[in-house]
Amino acid sequence: MSTKEPRSCGVLVVRGDPIQEFLLMQHPNRLDLPKGHVDPGESDVACALRELEEETGIKADDIELDPNFQFKSRYMVRYKRFGNQEVEKTLVIFLGRLKRDVEIAVSEHESFKWVVWNPPHKIQKETIDPLLAQLAKFVV
Repeated sequence: MSTKEPRSCGVLVVRGDPIQEFLLMQHPNRLDLPKGHVDPGESDVACALRELEEETGIKADDIELDPNFQFKSRYMVRYKRFGNQEVEKTLVIFLGRLKRDVEIAVSEHESFKWVVWNPPHKIQKETIDPLLAQLAKFVV
């Protein structure tokens, strides 16, 4: 990852087959996915699974990643560490289905929320809504 090309990866965790709910993390003023920046030399999947466990307590063996689904988005963000200049960020989200109930252990957020799967969703237009729209087409 270049210092001027931030890349974040995460997992959209769903419960049920068919999907009944999906997990979002609560920030002070918004909902978001469990995700974070890729460390040097780290693969996208390794980053997504590391961030998932760090932010929720969900371990890699608690979920099954769907090898046929991946959401990618690129958008402009402003980072202090880049001198407050705008840079293009890449976001990669994998689909993970919970294999069993797990207790969510929040570490970096205020709380979490299981959201009922009932597309179309209007949660956050930049990344979450397009992700959920792509998933809705995928699971049809």
